[in-house]
Amino acid sequence: MIVEIQASLSLGEAIKQRRAARAFKREDIPEAILQQILNLAVQAPSGFNLQPWRFIIVKEQKNKEKLQACAFNQRQVGQAPVVLICCSTSLVGTKEYIASVIHLGEEHGTMTDSYANYLHSSIPEFFANHPSFGDMEAWTNRHTMLAVAYLMIVAKSFGVDSCPMEGFISAQVKDAFQIPEEVDICCLLALGYASEPFKPYGGRFPLNQVCFSENYGEPLPSS
Repeated sequence: MIVEIQASLSLGEAIKQRRAARAFKREDIPEAILQQILNLAVQAPSGFNLQPWRFIIVKEQKNKEKLQACAFNQRQVGQAPVVLICCSTSLVGTKEYIASVIHLGEEHGTMTDSYANYLHSSIPEFFANHPSFGDMEAWTNRHTMLAVAYLMIVAKSFGVDSCPMEGFISAQVKDAFQIPEEVDICCLLALGYASEPFKPYGGRFPLNQVCFSENYGEPLPSS
């Protein structure tokens, strides 16, 4: 039975308030809230609905300490009640994986024979030619990070803080947590309740510095 829990912050407020937590309280995340966060996070979009993300949920202290040793001993990993090892699988282009996505669509009544045939033919060709990315890892990591962004925003809406981390030795993490060769590690994500004030807000560049009109570098129309 899934218990529905209402978020405490609106989407807009969660986006505005989410900041990287550098230290965490020794306070567990209620299991119902963690499940709600994960259930909503995996609603993230992905190309062809391939959903390449995989998450290892690390809660036991001995495992967090093992992970901390692979992550330059960063304190967030040992302190946070939950740390996710956010991974992506490169098996998304295989016939078996494509068949599983087609079967999922069939279960939801959205898969037609013509679209199934399209997926069978188009996905292998897409990954063989890779017109918009350098290699499979780039594509799977790109889509996994969409889910990680969902995770952080959803978590904040429930009052749970987060810290995405790139500081780790991938080979050590894979060996310590039995992660197979075809799975890449995108980032670590510490989840919990911040124990220190966040750094002062660093600001964001104005839209006219990061958004352009029609062509790169063309200024936006004046409002």
